[in-house]
Amino acid sequence: MALPVRVVFVHRRSEYDELLDRHATFGQAEFFLRSRGRSIEDVIARHEAIEAALHLVSTSLPADVRQARVERSDLDRYLFAPEDIVVAVGQDGLVANVAKYLSGQPVVGVDPEPGRNAGVLVQHSPAVGAAVIEKVRRGHATVEQRAMVEATLDDGQTLTALNDLYLGDPGHQSSRYTLTVPERGTERQSSSGIIVGTGTGSTGWSSSIANDRELLDWLPPATADTLAWFVREAWPSPATGRVLEFGDLKAGQHLELVAESELLVAFGDGIEHDRLSIAWGQHLTVGTSSHRLALVTG
Repeated sequence: MALPVRVVFVHRRSEYDELLDRHATFGQAEFFLRSRGRSIEDVIARHEAIEAALHLVSTSLPADVRQARVERSDLDRYLFAPEDIVVAVGQDGLVANVAKYLSGQPVVGVDPEPGRNAGVLVQHSPAVGAAVIEKVRRGHATVEQRAMVEATLDDGQTLTALNDLYLGDPGHQSSRYTLTVPERGTERQSSSGIIVGTGTGSTGWSSSIANDRELLDWLPPATADTLAWFVREAWPSPATGRVLEFGDLKAGQHLELVAESELLVAFGDGIEHDRLSIAWGQHLTVGTSSHRLALVTG
């Protein structure tokens, strides 16, 4: 017998919570911010906005709906069930944070501060959150299948990301490796690392790099399976080149990288502590993941 739907609210601890943890009392936290030209009222307002959004959506659900909450810092230890509906309440990055831990569960992004966040992935206001969840329960919701990027080491370890992957030195310094690009060949490079982004990530790190190179119109749209990749600051020398500086990867294509530094890393969506370590001579492939984010858009 199938279990009834469970709604899992994902959120991150507010800056106010973190300040109280660090400074113990309200007064000390207020003094700390004031000494740096900031007001605690703004921090409290943002904290209350998140709490109000969580409360409104949660209490608007029918009584028979099971509910759970998980903080972003606990995602790597949380077991999502196949019947879960995931509700990310916070900034757009929270959806990216949870995506890698899911296996097809629908994600409803709720923006606790409409107009302040970009709203690329958290597309729903708290006022309509419960109604959107009900549409998911009834199978009437509009769901976009967003592509994810995946890195695979030659020892079988994998890492997926919704926006982008960074490949390179853990300190973002000089990285040495051999890069192979489908249909374009192989090149030894020394660079500040490689960024491989998805269509969803076209508004993030990829956008910044593409803007500097006047390539914004070339980036893949949000729902595309195509990946965009960029080599950062490739250094030409007698032993290294910079011919392979950017390109795209269609579904089924892969970048191949062989490390020629003592340690390189791969991490996704800016979460540096959750990473693959790539030792000298190890082989890494990067391409579109078979996993998708089921993003509820309406």
